Amino acid sequence: MIQNPRRFQAALDRFDAANAEDPNRELDQGAEHPKELLYGRRMSAMLARLAPQAPESVQLAVRAQHIQRWKTPRADYPMDRQGYLQWRTGLYRFHAEAAAGILEAVGYDGATIARVRAAVSKQDLKGNPEAQLLEDVSGLVFLEHYLAGFVDAHPEWDETKWIEIIRKTWKKLSPEARTFVLAGKIRLPEELNPLIWKAMGE
Repeated sequence: MIQNPRRFQAALDRFDAANAEDPNRELDQGAEHPKELLYGRRMSAMLARLAPQAPESVQLAVRAQHIQRWKTPRADYPMDRQGYLQWRTGLYRFHAEAAAGILEAVGYDGATIARVRAAVSKQDLKGNPEAQLLEDVSGLVFLEHYLAGFVDAHPEWDETKWIEIIRKTWKKLSPEARTFVLAGKIRLPEELNPLIWKAMGE
C-alpha cells in the first residue's frame, strides 16, 4: 500500500524528470524516448505484472535503478574485467545516492530511503528480498526488451557465448521469477526462443 500517494507520485515524477535528460534515445512503438526514462517505466510495468503488491520501497527502487546512468560511462574505467566490476560498483553507488537525494527532497523518511538505497545498490541479494525482487524485474526486462538488441549488437558472438549470458541471467532470478517466465508471462523474442529455452534447460 502506498502510504502517501501524492509523495509517491512526486518521487516518480522526479525520477522521470532526471531520466528525461538522457541524451541517448531509443525507439519504442514508433516513437523516440530518452533511453533511461523508457527503461524506468518498463521496470515499473514489469514489477506491476510480476508482483503487483510489491512494497512501496521496491516500487520506488525499480523506477530509480538506472537513474541518470549516462553520467557514469563505462569508458571512464579500465576496459578489462576489473574495470567492469569497478564501473558496476560505482553505478550502484551513484544510483542509490541519486535516488536517496530525490526521496529526501520529497519528504520520505530515513527508513524508507535506506530500503530503497539497499535495493538499488544490490546489497545482500540472497538475504534482502527487496533487492532480489528488483534483480528479478531487471532480469525479466532484459529478456523481454533488450536481449534481442544485445544479440544484434554482437554478431561476432557464437551460440555458446549467448547460452552463457542467458544462463547467467536465469541463475540470478528467484524461483518465483523463473516460474513467471516458464508460465509464458513475458514476451520473449520469438527468433531467440530456441536459444533461450536451450540455455534455461541446461
